[in-house]
Amino acid sequence: MPDHFIGLMSGTSLDGIDAALVDFSSGVAVTHAATTPFEDDLRDALQHLIEQPESASLDDIARADAQLGLAYAAAVHGVLAKAQVPAERISAIGCHGQTIRHRPDTTPAFTWQIGDANRIAAATGIPVVADFRRMDMAVGGQGAPLVPAFHAAMFASDDELRVVVNIGGIANITRLGPTVTGYDTGPGNGLMDAWIQHSKGERFDRDGAWAASGKVNDELLATLSADPFFHQAPPRSTGREHFNRQWLLQHLSGLHLPPEDVQATLLALTVESIARELHRASADRVLLCGGGARNRVLREALATALHDIPVDVTDALGVSADFVEAAAFAWLARERLAGRPGNLPSVTGAGRPVPLGAVYLP
Repeated sequence: MPDHFIGLMSGTSLDGIDAALVDFSSGVAVTHAATTPFEDDLRDALQHLIEQPESASLDDIARADAQLGLAYAAAVHGVLAKAQVPAERISAIGCHGQTIRHRPDTTPAFTWQIGDANRIAAATGIPVVADFRRMDMAVGGQGAPLVPAFHAAMFASDDELRVVVNIGGIANITRLGPTVTGYDTGPGNGLMDAWIQHSKGERFDRDGAWAASGKVNDELLATLSADPFFHQAPPRSTGREHFNRQWLLQHLSGLHLPPEDVQATLLALTVESIARELHRASADRVLLCGGGARNRVLREALATALHDIPVDVTDALGVSADFVEAAAFAWLARERLAGRPGNLPSVTGAGRPVPLGAVYLP
C-alpha cells in the first residue's frame, strides 16, 4: 500500500480546517494541501464552547462534535479531489480534533478534543487516528505540545541549533538540541484575532496592518505580561480557555485606549513572550510556521527583537508554514499504526514514551 497519510488540524485560531496529504515513501513530502474555512454557524458554536463553557449544554457539545466530524470528512474529500487521489490509496487520516478544554494543571488533569472520528471514517472509508493527547496525559504529561516530535524529524540539524516557532492562536517553541524541548509561550494570533473581531467585526488583522497603525501602551503591556502563565517553568501548555477575549476585556477594564493601540500592544505581547524564550533557548536559527508566520508586521517585529538571530519561514526547508501542524498529525498517525511512541517526555513531562491516538476503522 502506498505510504500516504492525510493530516487534519483545526487550531485555536478557529480559522478553518487544514488538510495535508503527505507521502512518506521517501522522506516526508506534503504533496497537496488545502484549508477549508469553517461555516459561520459551526465556528460560532465552537467559539461558544471554548470561551463560554458555563453556558454550553451537553447537547451543544454533542452537536458540535458530530458537525465537526462531518466537516473534517468534507476537508478530506476536498484534498483528495485536489490531488486526484482515490481514498483507497490513503493509509490513514490523523485528526487532531478541536480542543474545547485543556486543563493540564488540575487534579486530575484533562484535555478534550472533539470532532467525531467515527463519522470521518464512515464518510471517507479511511481509517482514522484521533484522540492523540490523552494517553500522554494519562502517563503524567501535559498532553501538549505534540508537534515537536515532528519538528525534530523534519527540521533538526547537526550544524546549528534550530528553534521552531509555531504561531497559531497560541504560540509554542521547539528547541531542536541534543534533547528536544518545547512548550507553549503564550498567545500567538488568538488575542489579536479576538480583539479585531470584537472591535471591527473582522476575522484577523491581515499582515498586522491595524496593529501597525497603533502605538504600544506600556502600562497595558506590563499588566498583560504579569499573567502567572508567563512565569511558569516548562513543561507548560495553555489555550483559549485561558487567553481569550474575556481575559483581555478584564485587563482593559477602566482603561480608555484607542482600539488600534490595544492591537499594537497585543502584537507586542506575542513578540516579547516568544522572543524572551528564544533568547533563553540560545537559538542559532529560528524557523517560523503557523498563521503568524504570514503576519508581516509580527514577523518583522520578532526579527528585530531577536537582533542577529536569523529568522526564516519553514517554507525554506520544504514544508509550507501553513500546513506544518496538519503534516505533523499525518506523521503521528503513521507512528501510531507502526506502534511507535509519538510523544517526547522531554517536551510534555510524561513519565514515558507512549504511542498516541485511538484507531477508528471504517
